[in-house]
Amino acid sequence: MKHAPLHLAIIPDGNRRWAKAKGLMPWNGHEKAVENFRTISDWCRQHPRIGILTVWCFSTENWKRDPLEVRALMKLLEDFLKKEQNELMEKKTRFVHSGRKDRIPKSLAKLMADTEEETKNNTDFTLHLAIDYGGKDEVVRAIKKMESKDATEEDLRAHLDHPELQDIDIILRSSGEYRTSNFFLWQSAYAEWIFSKKLFPDIGTEDLEAAILEFDERKRRFGS
Repeated sequence: MKHAPLHLAIIPDGNRRWAKAKGLMPWNGHEKAVENFRTISDWCRQHPRIGILTVWCFSTENWKRDPLEVRALMKLLEDFLKKEQNELMEKKTRFVHSGRKDRIPKSLAKLMADTEEETKNNTDFTLHLAIDYGGKDEVVRAIKKMESKDATEEDLRAHLDHPELQDIDIILRSSGEYRTSNFFLWQSAYAEWIFSKKLFPDIGTEDLEAAILEFDERKRRFGS
């Protein structure tokens, strides 16, 4: 039986706790997470069931963290994307970003915009990073773009950051947290949530495979 490609989203919690447990600085946990993310994204790109991978890298609330940690994380994201540019083209991967671009470093914002433009015609796989992203913030920004006071759900959806992406099918949240935490509130309305007690640096491809198997065992009724 042929399945439609899935939209898999990951909330990669637990990087700082992983670092603390090993006596390291918080950004060392983020560094390990980036290494792990490369492995996971390559696996997803090759998996026949996955068409879109969304990863929440930095939320609108994360600005409350230590400025040193924030700067280190922004640099990690920029370095990651620089290294991935050639891979994205070689592996026919489209890159897209959701979230605000006005508060992050200008160099990162430009790099993301350039990468989105460069990869826009790639169709084999989509890598979707949420940076300075919050679900409420996205909906508010969408409402501000609309002109009609009699807008429908379809009208609002059309003004989200990436309305062309299918809604999320599976959300995997690591580190034993059981909150939705303002994550893609619109697009996750009927997503299947799967929670892992593992910290994200310890999440492996076997956990993603297990998530897909669990997803396939669930009955999605969409309110019917």
